[in-house]
Amino acid sequence: MPKPDDLSFVANENFDFAVVKQLRDKGYFVLAIAESFFSIPDPQVLQIATDRKAILLTEDKDFGELVHRLRMPHCGILLVRLLKISCAEKSQRICEVIEKLGNELRNSFSVLSNDQLRIRPAQPN
Repeated sequence: MPKPDDLSFVANENFDFAVVKQLRDKGYFVLAIAESFFSIPDPQVLQIATDRKAILLTEDKDFGELVHRLRMPHCGILLVRLLKISCAEKSQRICEVIEKLGNELRNSFSVLSNDQLRIRPAQPN
């Protein structure tokens, strides 16, 4: 059942499935590319997220090029760059960000690293 703030997500193929499971357990809708599609290209992943008005969860920096240089539309991207931490800690940090700042992630390109969260609103096309 979706959360009251109606956030939904598309998890890129490389995204940690433990986080997908935890978000689902918390009531969020998460479409996992790894479950539904096989090796589709990044622009198609972005299009799926956009069509669903979902925030894309990824660990792939290539999406930055798609939205900043190629100016592809999106409804929000959370690029996770958490390095050298346990899977449990990683999952906890991502879920905390989504629960506290989920609506701010909409229509923004956000980067979560070990020491900060940067949220940059999308530039108009």
